[in-house]
Amino acid sequence: MAEEQKPVGSAEVVIDKAETKLSDLWKLEDYWAIWLGFLILVVGMAIFFPRPPENMQENIAKAEQAMEAEAARAPFKTIEWHKANDAKGKIKGTSQGYAKKIKKFVSKPKGWKTSIGTAFIMSKEDAAAKGEKAVPKYEAAKAKEGEALAAATAAQAAAAAAGFSNAELNNTAKEAILDWRGAKRKASSAKKKTAAKGYNQIGFLIGLCAVMAIFFSIGIFFMKGGGEAAKFIPGFVGVFIVAVVAYLAAGQATMKEYGIGYAAWAILFGLIISNTIGTPKWMLKAVQTEYYIKTGLVLLGAEILFGKILSIGVPGIFVAWVVTPIVLISTFIFGQKVIKMPSPTLNMTISADMSVCGVSAAIATAAACRAKKEELTLAVGLSLVFTSIMMIVMPAIIKGTGMDHVLGGAWMGGTIDATGAVAAAGAFLSERALYTAATIKMIQNVLIGVIAFGVAVYWCAKYECAPGQKVSPIEIWVRFPKFVIGFIVASIIFSMMYANMGESVGAAMIDHGVLRGFSKNFRGWFFCLAFVSIGLATNFRELGSYFKGGKPLILYVCGQSFNLVLTLVMAYIMFFKVFPQITAAI
Repeated sequence: MAEEQKPVGSAEVVIDKAETKLSDLWKLEDYWAIWLGFLILVVGMAIFFPRPPENMQENIAKAEQAMEAEAARAPFKTIEWHKANDAKGKIKGTSQGYAKKIKKFVSKPKGWKTSIGTAFIMSKEDAAAKGEKAVPKYEAAKAKEGEALAAATAAQAAAAAAGFSNAELNNTAKEAILDWRGAKRKASSAKKKTAAKGYNQIGFLIGLCAVMAIFFSIGIFFMKGGGEAAKFIPGFVGVFIVAVVAYLAAGQATMKEYGIGYAAWAILFGLIISNTIGTPKWMLKAVQTEYYIKTGLVLLGAEILFGKILSIGVPGIFVAWVVTPIVLISTFIFGQKVIKMPSPTLNMTISADMSVCGVSAAIATAAACRAKKEELTLAVGLSLVFTSIMMIVMPAIIKGTGMDHVLGGAWMGGTIDATGAVAAAGAFLSERALYTAATIKMIQNVLIGVIAFGVAVYWCAKYECAPGQKVSPIEIWVRFPKFVIGFIVASIIFSMMYANMGESVGAAMIDHGVLRGFSKNFRGWFFCLAFVSIGLATNFRELGSYFKGGKPLILYVCGQSFNLVLTLVMAYIMFFKVFPQITAAI
C-alpha cells in the first residue's frame, strides 16, 4: 500500500489537540530551523565584526565628504560623486583575506562553457591562458568605458558652464553619466575574467558536505533520535551530490544566458531520479524539503533590512504592499469562484507563489494551509518556468518601448518571482533599474510572514472549524509556521544593527560582511537542497491529477497577467505622478 501523503508541515501541526509544550522547542522542525539559522548568523557576526577593513571609518568619512560636496554642487549625481561612491563601495568585509577563504569553502562549482571539468579544477597554467584570452574583450570594454567617460565629462562640463540651471543640459549629462556607468560595469566584469586563478573545488565541496551533514543532523538527533541522525548523514551525501550537479548545470554558459537557474535543475534532476529508478531508500532519510528551506528562510530574514526598504520611500512600499495582497486575494477568489479549483490549498499556494515572491512565499503559505507536497511542487514548478521567461522578456520589453528604467525596475521587482532573477533582469538594463527592482523585491519579501499569518488565521476559520465555531488563539498559534518568527526576528535584529552602525558601516560589515560573505552562501545551498528534495519526493503519477483541465496553469497565467497590469499602473502613478522627486533622485 502506498504511504499516505502528508501535507506540508504536518509533522509539526496538531490541530486536534491545539496545544503546545516546552519540548516543542527542541522537538519541532520549525524551531530547529530558527536555532540553526541563528547559529549561522551568530558565527558570521563573530567572524566579521571584530575584523573590519583597515581604516574603514576614515576612508568612509573621506568618501562621504566628497559625495556631500558634489550633491551640493549639482542637481544630479556627478562623475565625481560616483567615483567617491565607488571608493566607498570597495570598503567591505568580503574583501578581507579571511572572507575570501570562507568564500572558497562555501562556493558552488564554477561556471563553464564546454569543458565540464573546469567547473571543479583549473590549473594555474590554464587559468593564465584563460586570462590572456579574455584580455582583448577587456581592452575593448575599457576603451568603450573611456569613450563613455569622455562623453559624460563633456556633457557634465556643459551643464556646469550653465550653472546647472539648464534642465536640458542637466538631463543630457545625467543620461551620459548613466551610459558611462553601464560601460564601466561591463569593463569591470570583463576585467575579472582576465584575473582568472587556478583552483580545485573538490576538497572544499567534500568539506562543505561534511559540515552541512553534521549541522543538519544535530536537529535530526533531537527531533527523531540518534538512529535517525546516523541514517540521515549518508542520505545527505546523496542529496548534496544531486545539488552539486544542479549547480553544475546552472553554471553552463548557455544555461546562464537563458536564465535557467539551479532551482529548476535541482527539481528536474530530483524528478528524474524519483520517476525512473526511484529515490533510493538510503537517501529518503535526508529528503527533508522543509527542514532545509525553513532554515534558509530564517537566513533570508536577516537580509531584509528596513533601512534599505525606507531608502526608496513610500512609492516602493505602495507597489509592494498594496498591489501584492490585492493580487493574492483576487487570484484566490478567481480560482475558487471562476476556475473552480478543486483544491483550495493548491489555489492558495499558487496565488501566494505568484503574487508575493515565488518559492519562499509558497513554502510559508503551504505550511500555513497544510498543502500537500505535490501541490507545493506544482506551484514551485510553475513559478520557476515563468520566472525564467519573464526575466528575459521583461527587460527586452522595457528596453524596446523606451520605458523609464525606474518604472521598469519597479515593474520587474513587483512581478518576477525570484529575488535572484529580479537582480539579473535589473542588471541587464541599468544601475537605476537594478536598484529599484531589487529594493521593491526586498520590500515585497517582508510580506512572507504577514501572508503566512493571514493564511493560518483564514484557514483555521474557513476550513478547520465547524460552522459557527470560533477560532481560538491557540489554534492559530498551532497552525502558524513558527519558522516565520525566526524570519521576522532576524530581520528586526539585523535592521537595528544596520541602523545603529550607520548605512555605510552597515553596508561594509553586515550587507557585504556577515550576509554576503557568510550566511547568504549557506542560504543558497539550503535552498538548492530543498529543491532537490522536492524532486526526489515527487511522483509524476501523483502530480498528474492536479493538472486536469489545465486549471493550475490558467490560474497562474491569469493571476500573473493581472499582477503585471496592476503593478505597472501602480508603479507609474506612485513614481511619476505622486512622488516624482523620489524618482528623480534614484
